[in-house]
Formats: sequence, C-alpha cells, structure tokens
Amino acid sequence: MTDITVFQARKIITMNPMQPEATHVAVRDGRVLAVGDLARMQAWGEFTLDARFADDVLMPGLVEGHSHLMAGGLWKFPFVGFHARTAPDGKIWSGCIDFDAVIERLCTIEAAMTDPAAPLLAWGFDPIFFGIERMTVHHLDRVSTTRAVVILHASQHLMNVNTAALVQAEITRDTEIEGIARFDSGEHIGEATGELQEFAAMFPITRLTGNIFRVAGETEDSLRMFGQMAQHAGVTTATDLVNDLSDFNHESLAKVTSEPDFPVRLVPAYLSMVEAVSIDAGIVRIRERQAMNNDKLHYGLVKIVVDGSIQGFTARVRWPGYFNGAPNGIWILPPTQLKAAIAQFHAAGFQLHIHTNGDEATELAIDAIEAALQTHPRADHRHTLQHCQMADAAQFMRMARLGICVNLFANHLYYWGDAHHELTMGPDRAMRMDACGTALAAGVPLAIHSDAPITPLGPLFTAWCAVNRLTSSGKKLGDAECISVADALYAITMGAAFTLSMDHLIGSIDIGKYADFCVLGDDPTAVPPEALKDVPVLGTVIGGRVLALPKIESSKAA
Repeated sequence: MTDITVFQARKIITMNPMQPEATHVAVRDGRVLAVGDLARMQAWGEFTLDARFADDVLMPGLVEGHSHLMAGGLWKFPFVGFHARTAPDGKIWSGCIDFDAVIERLCTIEAAMTDPAAPLLAWGFDPIFFGIERMTVHHLDRVSTTRAVVILHASQHLMNVNTAALVQAEITRDTEIEGIARFDSGEHIGEATGELQEFAAMFPITRLTGNIFRVAGETEDSLRMFGQMAQHAGVTTATDLVNDLSDFNHESLAKVTSEPDFPVRLVPAYLSMVEAVSIDAGIVRIRERQAMNNDKLHYGLVKIVVDGSIQGFTARVRWPGYFNGAPNGIWILPPTQLKAAIAQFHAAGFQLHIHTNGDEATELAIDAIEAALQTHPRADHRHTLQHCQMADAAQFMRMARLGICVNLFANHLYYWGDAHHELTMGPDRAMRMDACGTALAAGVPLAIHSDAPITPLGPLFTAWCAVNRLTSSGKKLGDAECISVADALYAITMGAAFTLSMDHLIGSIDIGKYADFCVLGDDPTAVPPEALKDVPVLGTVIGGRVLALPKIESSKAA
C-alpha cells in the first residue's frame, strides 16, 4: 500500500510564481510532495491516483486573515440584520429592512420564551441603514418591559438595549462612562437612550449577560459550526482575532482541532486590553500557549484595538471629520497606553495585528510602530494594520517604508459603501476606502478579509469586492482602487498567509507546505471578473484529507 496520493485536476492554480499551474499534485504525510504533470508524479515511484477532481479546479485552501470564531456561535441567537444571511444549517434569515421588522421578529421570539428572567439576545443590527433615526429604549420596550432585550450591532462595537436591561445593569443618568448615548431633548433629556458605544459602555451589559455573545463562540459545538462555515467558503485556515487564550478556550480549541475531520486550521490572536490583564501577564500567557501549538492550532499573534467602527461613528477620523457632522469617535486605548502596549509587545518579539478603521487611528498606529522600531529594530516584523479603511497614499508609503502589512476590509465596500458615500465619509473619501490598488502600488503586503461575523465568511466574495468595488446598490467606488483578479486571489491565499507569518506552511500549493486545497467548480481566473463571487466551492482538502461539504437543509426564516 503506497503512502503517496496523487490528486488529478482539470487545472491546479498553485499561487506559486515559480510554477503557476499544474494538473497533478502528490501528497505524503499531509504535505505537498510534488506538483506538475503526471510524469513528475511517476518519478516518485508507486502512488495512488485520486481522479475525483479531474473535472474540477484546485487552488490553495483559502485563508481568512481576519475573522472571529463567534461567527459560528452567534447563530444560536436570532439575526436582525439589514441584509439577508444564511446560517450554518442553511436557514436563510431574511433581512429586517426597518425598525418595525426588527421589533416584530423580536416580539415573535419573546412570546415563545418560557423563562421570564432570561434575556432576549439578538445580533446583526445596524441603524445606519435606516436614515437619521437611532433606535432607543422606546423601540425595544415594545418587545418587553420586564425582560432584558440586548441587540449586538453588526459591527460589534455598539449595542442597543431596552429599559429593563439598563435597570438590571444599573446604568442610570448618573453613570459616567464614555459611549452611553443620551437623549438631548424632551422629557427624557440626560437619560440613556439604550445605545451603548464601544466596550466600556457595553461592559455593564456583558457583565449582566455573562458576555454570552462571545462565550457562545468558545464552545466545542460553536467551533464546529465555524468549521462548517469555513468549509463551505473554501477556507482551510482562519483567524480568531479576539481571544483571551484562557484555559477554557484553549481546551475547546485543542480538542476540536485534534479531530481528524475538523476542516480548518485556527490562528487565535491574544487581545490586549491593558485594563484587564497586564501586558507582562499577557506575554506569559501567549508563550505558554505557543508551546501547545499543533498542526491545526497556531498561537502567537497579538491583537490591539485602536478605535471603533466607521458606520457606528466611533472610528477616529482626521479633518474634515464625519461627512454628516457627527463628533469624532472613541479611542479604545488612549494614545499613551496604546503606544506603550505596542512598544512592549514589539520588544517581546510578537507580531501585532492592530485594528484601525479611521485614518487618525491609522496615523497613531504607524507612529507607535515607528517609535517601537527605533527603540527595538526588528527585521520582518510583519505588524499588520487590520481594516485600515481610510488610509491615504502617504500613509501607505509610510507603511511600506516601515515594513507594515495591511489587511483591508474589502467587504465594507458592498455592505456599507452607500452609507459611507452618503453619510460617514462623503463621495470623495468613499472612493478611496479600502484602497487595495494604492496599497499594492506602494509595495505594502496586502490581504483582504470579511471580519466574519461582521460580514459573511467568503473569500471569493471578498476578492470580488476588491476587484469590482461595487456597493449593494450597484454604485462603483473608485475605479483607481480596483485590483486584478490575480492580485485578489493572491490576497486571499499567499497575501493573508504572509500577514499571519505562515506563508512557509500555507497559501500556495508548493513542495513542503500543508496539502490544503480548495475545490472549485470553475476557474476563477477564466470567468468574467463580475462573476468571481459566483464560482462554486465544491469541497476542501486539509492535510491531504478530502472533506466533502456538509449537507445542509435550506429553509426560509419565519
């Protein structure tokens, strides 16, 4: 019995410039042994030929460089987003296109709840689609005046709650926490509206509920749900860019990733929140976890959050500010603390993944990295700015000079592009959002991402967004920033692998790398660019193990 398996395909897109295409790939011990034609395979002696993909196209397993494992567990709660979404079980949740639709869905769910003390939790909401009106306690009190009702926004940087939730969390007109929105007129002036912006303001609610949204993404069944989603998207490596690396989280991750059929390699990033755990303690925890890495579990990244969400008006933007005149956003870490955290983690040798949405936040992050490099020079550090949606040409040039990578949120162009054009940034700056073209021209290593569950996990769709730059209404945002299909496919394979410092293991079909493949029903390099998102994913291979797509039963939401 031979220990070599050769997979035959109609075409293999390798993402290796030394050999861009092939028809056969040999696998031994879970790694790529040879790539080329049948004759090259025969040079290795006896093998088993697997021709099941003879009519299909193989490319490297897709890499999602910015996602969150809670994308699986969130589906334990009702979805109330504007755009329709498909759950891991195939159920289609229709979009809630106005406040009344949100209230109606929640009322239906509340009526079926049997425990009167249990909170009603939902997710995916975003008021920016509904004009200038913001949701308040007056809306959610229609669902219940006694049960806590909590809606996590799509961005995960805000939430809305009802009066009962405010009371139970002890949030009053006298609570002094930045980010608690308040009525500015009428009989309720000074009282909390029920909109809570960013982590400090949301903390009393997450403490009340046990931070259940995030905890729901940490259980074994939730991890398997995430794996199912990843497999349907052709993803074989994905990040969890917010993780505390606790014993509970590690035990779940270690158990699930040890299962032979678990379909995705996971890369958790330790979230540094200075107030919660000291940086010294965080460094110790990361190193302890790194010693426990396995083939499907790769610890070592550090996540730092600088600002908030553009569509939530909590991102930090430079002059002239928000297009609609909204006040500037919130520093998640005050600048002094941010610079200190970046300096300390950098000096300890870790790779940083830094959330910056607004261009003011990006400038601060670049300044902090430059200062850290001056004190502790490091070659090939690969610190990566995540989202980085409003960066301009000068900032990309600075990134290139400093060796900084970028992972741009291309999906934003489709889901929030119209809102950015009309409300947040205005027509001029919306044209340069998520500037993939400028990043490549400047020589900045580029990845693109979904930030699942913020938007659906699907790298081919993300690539389509970067290539076509179309909003959900069909508006094109910035011809000059469109990139080629080849560059977009590179960004969701080798580009993302590079930002994770895993390009020696994944991202291309090359000798010695993991035998991770995405099986496609068509050639993404041959279809029209506007059809890229429609190329069907037929299955995945991880470590040479062929995994059929899990069967799902599609159904409409009630």
